[in-house]
Amino acid sequence: MAKKAMVQRDLKRRRLAAKYENKRQALKAVMKDENASPEDKYKAAMKLAEIPRNASAPRIRNRCEVTGRPRGYYRKLKMSRIALRELGSMGKIPGLVKSSW
Repeated sequence: MAKKAMVQRDLKRRRLAAKYENKRQALKAVMKDENASPEDKYKAAMKLAEIPRNASAPRIRNRCEVTGRPRGYYRKLKMSRIALRELGSMGKIPGLVKSSW
């Protein structure tokens, strides 16, 4: 089990990223626009710098929804390899059979 504080921190980052997503995209579009004046690009860069760092998408860490584990994460299933194995062994994941040889 991951620390509760780490899981909560990641949830906070996800909420912030969702909140500022449109604003970030608009400011980045102004910065990349070739027709925009240097002053407009500078103003957009300053506004982008005012947005909290935790509102940026790369700061979000993929974590297992069952245990909060940050490593060994399967994106398609949104869980770690360990949780997947445990739930598969209990028969709680349809179509998954633990193999052994």
